[in-house]
Amino acid sequence: MSDNEKNTNEAAGNTNGNAASSGSVPKLKWDDSKMRSSYANVCNVSSTREEVTLLFGTNSTWHTGQKEVSINLSDRIILNPHAAKRLSALLNKVVDEYESRFGPVGD
Repeated sequence: MSDNEKNTNEAAGNTNGNAASSGSVPKLKWDDSKMRSSYANVCNVSSTREEVTLLFGTNSTWHTGQKEVSINLSDRIILNPHAAKRLSALLNKVVDEYESRFGPVGD
């Protein structure tokens, strides 16, 4: 299975590829025409019963020990709980693969 097929299956919630080959999972087309890229070194998460909210931003503080640190928030992503759980599984898998190649990531 190619990386593109693998990504399509994972995004559709199918990691074994069986459903895609039987035709029960629609083929995904990734349209990046309106995509933008952002960098974040800070993330905060909050939730309600209906949604999970991810806040991304940057901490550009140069000096440690400051009484107040300002975080410049750049992006807010709001997910339903099902999408949040799928994102959690995908992130765990990516981090596990990263650590197997490059070593443990600190907390």
